[in-house]
Amino acid sequence: MPIRGPGAPGGRREWGSDVPTAIAVTSPDLALPATDRQTPAAVVLQAPHLQPLDEALTETSAVLEHHGHIVALYSSACPPAHIRRLHTLRAVLESDRIAIVPLSLPPLGVAVLARQLRQLSLCDFSPGVLASAARLLSHYLHAGALLGSVGGLDHIEVDLRSHVKSWLPGVHFAVLAHPAPRLLQLDRHGGGAGLPAPGFTTQLALARGQFTGDWVSDTLAPAWQVQGVFETRLPAESAEWWGTRKLVEFAAGIPDLSVLHQLVSSVLRERCGWCGLELLGDRCAFCAAPLARPRAAGGGGPAHGPAAIAAPAPRAVAEAPAALPHPPAAPSAVPDAPEAPAVHRAPAASDAAAARGPQYPPGGPVAPGNPYGSGPPVPGNPYASDGPRTPGRRDLPGQASFAGHPDLSGRPGAPGTPRTVARVR
Repeated sequence: MPIRGPGAPGGRREWGSDVPTAIAVTSPDLALPATDRQTPAAVVLQAPHLQPLDEALTETSAVLEHHGHIVALYSSACPPAHIRRLHTLRAVLESDRIAIVPLSLPPLGVAVLARQLRQLSLCDFSPGVLASAARLLSHYLHAGALLGSVGGLDHIEVDLRSHVKSWLPGVHFAVLAHPAPRLLQLDRHGGGAGLPAPGFTTQLALARGQFTGDWVSDTLAPAWQVQGVFETRLPAESAEWWGTRKLVEFAAGIPDLSVLHQLVSSVLRERCGWCGLELLGDRCAFCAAPLARPRAAGGGGPAHGPAAIAAPAPRAVAEAPAALPHPPAAPSAVPDAPEAPAVHRAPAASDAAAARGPQYPPGGPVAPGNPYGSGPPVPGNPYASDGPRTPGRRDLPGQASFAGHPDLSGRPGAPGTPRTVARVR
């Protein structure tokens, strides 16, 4: 597992083999202490009410100059003003080297994930792969909390019975928010763990709020067979995420760097077609561009475009009858299979009508493979009809529901026709 070494002193450092990519969080309580001396510290992008914009721009620019790239993580409980500050820094600096990664994890889970990425930043991963690894590693995090009430919990579905029991004394709940939501009611004695355990070795992070229960450390940790338990301060965003201050938040993640490296390196890497960075998955974390897919054959547009991503692949259309009046039957690949029927030339009045394909009566089916009309799209304009427009009729290619209806544009009272509100004599 290659590890990046120290940079050359005295020179301008660029991202690459010597300086790790900076991992940024939105609060100091999301920057967990490093597990060793080599793990770099997290960069904290302060909230707008704690740091003016000019100071934030100066510090962020210095971090970019030193590290080359920044991967900023934030949870769904982050205030909207703080999220706007992140995008403002990226826009004002005009830098495409800042990746802003939203996460659905609870705040303590975001802190554990940020420390994992800080560990991986020492390895030989490019900034694009490191930023995309946030989504990958989040599937291996188990995050939850011990709550005294679920009345304000809106990130997990809570039934009416649990809401009512929240008002009873001595009742508390064990909630697993990620990877699979789970709600468990605990009695006064705590009972068993009840929450599904990870199938791999983890380390448990613990943060206490205004709750004195020891169920997480005394019951959950032994049941999950964690490698160790360490306690940290509760993130400020946790009360907003869980809907109460009476909680004990926990998050279990993989602590071994070699295992994290193997997970990330085993995933197929792609190249972003917009910014050119490597990525994991189907979307670039820096420019947010989706992974380009090759356009299916038979389209009328370029080889790559929005239709290649959004539109389904059309079915194959028979070749135009004008090219071959009586093509021979296609040979069968299977012995004794029936031959494909021959395509016969349909009578046409002109070459344009022949290129259009078979004509169907109003209300009939649309020719397969052409979602915009009754035949292949017109060269250069796939959205327009290539036949003559009948006066007084609506001409919507491929829309049988409009066939045969009169065109009411220009008549009084028709939609889109100007009306006279008042007449002055």
